[in-house]
Amino acid sequence: MARNFCDFRWLLLFAAAAFIYIQMRIFTTQSEYADRLAAAVESENHCSSQVRMLIDQISSQQGRIVSLEDAKMRQDQECGQLRALVQDLEKRGADRLINKLQVPVAAVVIMACNRPDYLERTIESVLKYQQSVASKFPLFVSQDGPNENVKSKALSYHQLSYMQHLDFEEVHTERPGEIIAYYKIASHYKWALDQLFKKHNFYRVIILEDDMEIAPDFFEYFEAAAALLDSDKTIMAVSSWNDNGQKQYVHDP
Repeated sequence: MARNFCDFRWLLLFAAAAFIYIQMRIFTTQSEYADRLAAAVESENHCSSQVRMLIDQISSQQGRIVSLEDAKMRQDQECGQLRALVQDLEKRGADRLINKLQVPVAAVVIMACNRPDYLERTIESVLKYQQSVASKFPLFVSQDGPNENVKSKALSYHQLSYMQHLDFEEVHTERPGEIIAYYKIASHYKWALDQLFKKHNFYRVIILEDDMEIAPDFFEYFEAAAALLDSDKTIMAVSSWNDNGQKQYVHDP
């Protein structure tokens, strides 16, 4: 009986030792697991922090990229505006140069009144030689009075510019017996010259009447004479009328 009791005590002691050992192993395992879990949590936190930093850097870089793209767009717009400005300035400079090179030598004005058939013959004579030098010698018709046939005839030519002088005021002569028509003609001439010199800013004007026809060298002659008008201040005007013209040049020898 005593022996059995002793064996039971040893069995309890062994069981207690086994229990303690198991508890220690469990504790050790739990401690290791807790350490690993803490390390994993710390690693995860570190990774999360790194990810946030990376996201912040990416966001910052994206902001810089957007800013650079906006700056590039503004620069492109400014470059486009500057390019357009340069092209415009170049074009204006070229236009000014072209205009300077193509300044008309003189305006040609045909003075008309009430003879449409005469006017037609004169216009045809001028256009025969003027078309090749039209930019140098722009053509005008100035009509004195309201004659509709003359007006229609002048307007039928697209190669010329039409002007009309209408003056219905009563004419007062300086001396009794003077011809009123001369005053009317003088008034028309003054008006036409004012239009060409002051309104259209021509430097020179060639006057033709509606019963004239020109010679082949008419425009060459006046272009050469223009230089003399500019250089010689004693010359007030140049005339192409010559009763002694050479046969090969005059229209009606």
